Order: sequence, then structure tokens, then C-alpha cells
Amino acid sequence: MPYTDKTIGTFLEQQVQRFPDHDFIVYPDRGLRFSFSEFNDRVDRLAKGLLAIGIGKGDHVGIWATNVPDWTTFMFATAKIGAVLVTINTHYRSFELEYLVKQADLKALALIDGFRDHDYLQTINELVPELATCQRGDLQSARFPALKNIIFIGQEKHRGLFTTRELLLLGGQSDNRQLRRIQADLSPHDVINMQYTSGTTGFPKGVMLSHFNILNNGYFIGERQKFSEHDRLCLPVPLFHCFGCVLGVMAALTHGTTLVPLEQFDPLLTLAAVQKENCTALYGVPTMFIAELAHPMFDLFDLSSLRTGIMAGSPCPEETMRQVMEKMHCTDITIAYGLTEASPVITQTRTDDTVAQRTGTVGAALPQVEVKIVDPETGQEVGVGERGELCCRGYNVMKGYYNMPDQTAETIDADGWLHSGDQAEVDTDGYFRITGRIKDMIIRGGENIYPREIEEFLYTMEGVLDVQVVGIPDAKYGEVVGAFIIRKAGSDITEEDVIDFTRNRIAPYKKPKHVFFIDAYPMTASGKIQKYKLRDMARDLQSINSELFEKTETETELST
Repeated sequence: MPYTDKTIGTFLEQQVQRFPDHDFIVYPDRGLRFSFSEFNDRVDRLAKGLLAIGIGKGDHVGIWATNVPDWTTFMFATAKIGAVLVTINTHYRSFELEYLVKQADLKALALIDGFRDHDYLQTINELVPELATCQRGDLQSARFPALKNIIFIGQEKHRGLFTTRELLLLGGQSDNRQLRRIQADLSPHDVINMQYTSGTTGFPKGVMLSHFNILNNGYFIGERQKFSEHDRLCLPVPLFHCFGCVLGVMAALTHGTTLVPLEQFDPLLTLAAVQKENCTALYGVPTMFIAELAHPMFDLFDLSSLRTGIMAGSPCPEETMRQVMEKMHCTDITIAYGLTEASPVITQTRTDDTVAQRTGTVGAALPQVEVKIVDPETGQEVGVGERGELCCRGYNVMKGYYNMPDQTAETIDADGWLHSGDQAEVDTDGYFRITGRIKDMIIRGGENIYPREIEEFLYTMEGVLDVQVVGIPDAKYGEVVGAFIIRKAGSDITEEDVIDFTRNRIAPYKKPKHVFFIDAYPMTASGKIQKYKLRDMARDLQSINSELFEKTETETELST
């Protein structure tokens, strides 16, 4: 039996009894602080406000916002009434939003005004022109027949939209009896969270997760970091992703830990938040930690309060891990591995693991989670040190993909094993190492090449800040190795330098045939590098280079 069979709302109220005046959520740049009891009061008012406009158990409520303070209020308020919070990628545009609103059968959508150069309000008014004439709560959309309410997360009034302030006022005018009746009727196995896979391939799928899934996963994640009420977690990762709302919010909730979220990632603001709030833990994908370490003002900040945290989302370069431990004082930093379908963490290192285990593996299986590695062709379990597909089974496995039974059956087999699609191996101590995506394997003339191996090698080259390796189509070999490199500041390394560096150091078939220097990688909003886009970029760059070569050859012929 995992740690708890309580619902999220009941668990929050239990923590309110333990830590009523203890900080739960702090936004240092806004000077905003919610104690556990203050936050719970706000959650109850919003929950009753949602009930007042017709949102109830089983209804789908989308949230399209950065990490604004009321993001978490919506997360807990919907959980308390049994509604399903559908998290929406902040980078989505009109086409993607339309797909999600339809596929998820949203009854309500909560949103902010926009993100970066994207105007969310303009987008929703274009998709739902009826907002210009309808009364709030009486939406009849031709394109989205299930959608009945749009909620603006903020104070400003917009035609056809409720505001969070209005919902809080509505909730404050009613007593708690209806809310308590609904809470008493909830099951911890009810779906209350739906996250769409990042969509690096194909159309996004709605992963259905329950109280039981994410609350228990959050607890064990916090345990691996030895969280307590004395910890303060700086959270610059997006809340719409499992990294934010499970590894962050649920791990903090279950341990009485204070959350210090950032509305969106900025390396300078992250460093400032850690110093100002004496944070003991910091989360991020490797590129975030790299940006913090490389910031020109890094040495001006006191980060000595840091102890632990999580680096996850993509493979971590060993050198980056060591710098985080030494320069950022995160001696107890952990690595976590998982996928949304697993709530999401499957394996994680411990704070007292060796440096080798915390830089060369993704840790051991979390408690109550079975993990095995199988031959993707035969389905048979492979031995220690052999590569295969990582699979898991346990309390953390999703309920399935929303309205996609065929895709669910392809991912979870008849025995309840969730197939990750990731290639891995396990050592004699039960520690797992991810060796790549099965689909990311490069096959050059019959030789299997694992991108992670070449990436780790190229990280050791002077002047390389970050590197990603992909397979590039080739007429002779089928595929060859391509390396996309981000240079360190001040570095002027060239393609010839990289080719020379690989000479006699790695097997000839593993050496990059193509080297491209870029300023940034195409990423999902949750920090995952989209390797398929790198392959597309490689084709475009090859075409440009070929045209330049042909032009140069022609000019040379004419001049001679």
C-alpha cells in the first residue's frame, strides 16, 4: 500500500491542522505569501465559486497560464469538488488549443492575458466569437458545444468572461455544506488531473491521473530528497507539466515544504529567489541549470542555503551535475526519471548515493513501483547490463489516455505494465541508466549508435556548452551522426575542430559526419529538446550548405 489513500483536498486540510501558519506558497517578486491556512481558505472560496457557476464532479476545467499565484488555487479547488484540471501548454497556439479544447471536452477554461508575444485573449475570442455577445455563464459555442464558461485569471473584466475575483466573491457568499458533502463522496481513485503529452511526435494525448497517482508519487519524490517543513523549494519549472505540479507541488504538500514558484523561468530571477528566500532545494531541466551557472552575475548570489533538488526532463551532462553540486552547493541534488503516464517519476537517486550513481544513472525504482527492462521485439526481460525498453507497474500508472482506448492499450499491456519507449539498462545494484529513446537510436550501415554516448563524449571538448546528437538521413549508410552544438561564451570552435577532436578517440562509425552550431535548441515548454526538429533543421542546413558549395564551385570555374 502506498503512503496515503486520501484525496488531495483532505490531505491539504490535514496539513493545515499541522502547519496552519507555516508558509506554503511564496512569490518573492510580488511580496505575496500564503500560509497553509490562508491558502486553504482561498481554495475553498474558489471551489464554491466554481460550484456556483455549474462546475462539478467529473467536469473538465482547462488552465492556460504561466505559474501565476492562482494556478495552484485552481489545482486544489478543482480537486476538492472532483472536477478534472486539464493543464495546457503555455506555448500552444490557436490550432493546438482548438484541438485540446475539443479532445478534452472542456466545460470551462481559465486563462491569463497572454505569454510572451502570444495574446491568449485574442486567440480565445477568435475561436469563440460568441463571447462578444453572450452573458457570462451562458456560453453557446458552435465550435465547442461542451464549453460553457471562460474564466480570466486576474482582476480585469472582459466581455463574456468571469474573473477569479468574482468567483472568490461568489464562493465567499455560500457556506461549506455543499462542498463538504461533495468532498465526502470523492474517491482517491477519481481522475482529477489530465495532462497532455508534450507532442514531440503525433497529436498530444490526455493522460488521466488520479489523487492516488500524483499524491503518492509526490510523497515518495519528496522522501528521496529528505524534504520536511524546514525546506523551501524554488520552482522555476512550469506547473502545467508534471515536473511542476507533481514533483513540485505534491512533494511540497506531503512534507509541509514551502513552495517558491517563479511565474516563468529566468536564470537571474531564479538565483535571486534562492538567495532571498534561503531556498534549500532547486528544480530544473539541465538547460536551466546550465543557464544559471553561465549567467554573468552568478557569483554575486549567495546560494549556500541550497542542499538538494531535482534535475530531470532530459539527460544531464556529468560536468553540469558536478558544477551544480560544487558551485551551487546542491550536494544532495537528485536525478529523477519518468514520464507523464507514470505520474510521472519511476526512478530517482537518493541524497546519499555516490557521485557516480548521481551522475551516471537515473537512480533506483521508487517504493511501490516495479521496474523491468524487456527486449522490445520479444517482450522478454533482459539481464543486468543488457539494453532494452524500460517498463513499470504500480500505483503510479495512469488511468489511460482520455478517449483513446487503442493508444492506451498500446502503452499499457494486459498485465498492467506501462511501456516507456525509452531504452535503458540496470546494474547489479538496481540503478537504471537511460541510454536513449528507442526511436532515437541511430542505425548507420547496420551499426547501432546511441546518441547519449556521443553527447557525453563531446561534452568533454573545450568550448562546448551543450550538445545534442541525432541521426541524419544518408544515401550510403541510411543514417549518419549529426551533432548540434551550442558554444560556450567566447568560444570560436569550428566544425573542423570537432572532427579533429573525435579523431582516434571514438570508433569511426560513431564520429559526427555533420556538425552544426546553433544558439538554442527547439524545445517543448517543459524543457524537452525536440530532436525531430533538429533532424528537420539538419536537412535545411545541409541544403543551404550544398547550395553555397555549388555557388562557390561555379564562381571558381568562372574566375578561372
